[in-house]
Amino acid sequence: MASSSEEPDPRRWRALSVTLGVGFMTLLDISIVNVALPSMQAGLHAGAGAVQWVVSGYALTFGLTLVSGGRLGDALGRRRIFMLALIGFVLTSALAGAAPTIELLVVARLLQGASAGMLTPQSSGIIQNMFHRAERGRAFGFMGATIGISTAVGPVLGGLIIAAFGAESGWRWVFYVNVPIGVAALIVAARVLPGEERRRVRIRREIDFVGAALLGLAVVGLLFPVVQVESGNLGQWWWLLPIAVVLAFLFVWWEKRAAGTGRAPLLDLRLFTETKGYASGVAIGAVYFAGFAGIFVVLAMFFQTGLRYTALQSGLVVTAFALGSSVSSAIAGRLVAGWGRRITVAALSVVAVGLVASAVVAVVAPPDEVGGWMAIPLLLAGLGGGAVISPNVTMTLENVPTRMAGAAGGALQTGQRIGTAVGTAVMVAMYHAGTNASDGRVEVGAAVALGTAVLTTVIALILASREQRTRKTCDVDENLSQRSVASGQ
Repeated sequence: MASSSEEPDPRRWRALSVTLGVGFMTLLDISIVNVALPSMQAGLHAGAGAVQWVVSGYALTFGLTLVSGGRLGDALGRRRIFMLALIGFVLTSALAGAAPTIELLVVARLLQGASAGMLTPQSSGIIQNMFHRAERGRAFGFMGATIGISTAVGPVLGGLIIAAFGAESGWRWVFYVNVPIGVAALIVAARVLPGEERRRVRIRREIDFVGAALLGLAVVGLLFPVVQVESGNLGQWWWLLPIAVVLAFLFVWWEKRAAGTGRAPLLDLRLFTETKGYASGVAIGAVYFAGFAGIFVVLAMFFQTGLRYTALQSGLVVTAFALGSSVSSAIAGRLVAGWGRRITVAALSVVAVGLVASAVVAVVAPPDEVGGWMAIPLLLAGLGGGAVISPNVTMTLENVPTRMAGAAGGALQTGQRIGTAVGTAVMVAMYHAGTNASDGRVEVGAAVALGTAVLTTVIALILASREQRTRKTCDVDENLSQRSVASGQ
């Protein structure tokens, strides 16, 4: 962390704007594509299973490259990796938009997800480098708002783009829109991102390739079966789950061995054991995202498939969540320095109340009015959600050494991506289970899925409450220790 004598970089807010703009674009590509799947299926004459890989493949490679991308940024320079990954993202977006076949589109999305995974941890690392103390909380507040808004407004923007360019080819512009934005971001980033000293780096010593391979295979082994749930193919791939657990244990063993022999590990596990607040923050983020991200998939199914809303109408309903999140994220970023974990506890409580109310509305409101009524509790849930993400990122990374900021941010994001994939799969399954058990009543299915999100949110709330008590105990012990030292003098 910087000393008080350091002058803040005058370019820091412009640099933040660039990194958040790019982050918005990469996260938007997770949710915006959902509403474009029917358009892709019609335009490319593809099957539903193949088209589903346009979404699943991106999520898979996104999660796969996060930690490795963070470590590369730590070792080779965050600006350099940011620029290279952004170029890759722009090129693969253009390739996806121009894809003549579903096979080429899936390959482009796999490469695009890998580029996004390399980009994301550079943003948190750059914030760690350029912002300090209270300003860092504000910067992470804006990052939290970006995460919340990009997830929630994706369906609206996707619906608008398809409405503007037509059902058969509108999906191509979902990808093409990234190209001018990405090129503009490249030009600005080249001017405002801080340069780094060129140093001779021995790639084989700095980058833990064995660790990267073990972690990558473990992530694939976990996420691949999970993303098959919606297409009903989990039964064919369940055997990858125990293999993923074994690979995860091997990864932990290898990383401890690497650190013990003086080599640079891919992910220094002392982050979890010795860095105050890091392990609990990763856990809170993963559990919260398991409930948070799946909401939008379930609501899209409920409104579009169940109630026959258009993609645009469905997206407008969940925009209420995005509006609430955008307001509270910026405010929470300013308050986190004084409130600490109390703000997370309060925010998670508000999210739970909003989701309970949404589940009730799904069941009791008339089908033609449920969208308007549900916007109100979703706004409440969004106000709480925005105050969860940014403070959690700030408190998770606040004690991380700057030299490990990229890998630490990548691990935090990996937890969020795994939580997103697992939570979405579970909530989609609960939606179908509730619908089938009630003789096709989709409102019951939506209520059951939202109830699952409430349960997940309550688990995150319990974790945050424990972390708050732990921090309070540590602060009391620290104060007593300081007083005893002072009295001894």
